[in-house]
Amino acid sequence: MSRIGKKPVVLPKGVTADVKGQTVKVKGPKGELQVTLPAEVDVSLNDGHVVVVPHEGVERGPAMWGLSRTLVNNLVTGVTTGFSQKLEIQGVGYRAAVQGKNLNLQLGFSHDVAYPIPQGITITAEKPTSLTVSGIDKQLVGQVAAEIRGYRPPEPYKGKGVRYADEYVRRKEGKKK
Repeated sequence: MSRIGKKPVVLPKGVTADVKGQTVKVKGPKGELQVTLPAEVDVSLNDGHVVVVPHEGVERGPAMWGLSRTLVNNLVTGVTTGFSQKLEIQGVGYRAAVQGKNLNLQLGFSHDVAYPIPQGITITAEKPTSLTVSGIDKQLVGQVAAEIRGYRPPEPYKGKGVRYADEYVRRKEGKKK
């Protein structure tokens, strides 16, 4: 039994949900999102709650139960509060700046990296060495943050690179003479 799947997703004030087959659409103050759930679960709307139930006798049903409930909960959280991911840039001369619809990164390469900001995502540079990626779609926020980090992941010897704000980089000792 899924402990997560058992809990119904509560819709706060100002949020409406629409269930058609396996597709769940959620509309709230920040925008509108939708997800198509796997065929192994049933989803229904009961007086302000979205309930996900697995099919009986289907092997993958219980496995998809908690996942489906979490996907619906992420939609509700996204349209009410949104999601954000903080990134830090460490290294001499490493910096970032938002210019129009592009994020301009200087990461020690011979050229600047211009990252086009996708629709639905806002990137703010509080300082040249700290970024905040925010939006209503949790998957898209995480994907954009991972792509930015992927240009120059933190290296273990000097710690230079782009890292998540809560990430711990394990440092290694350099060469001995």
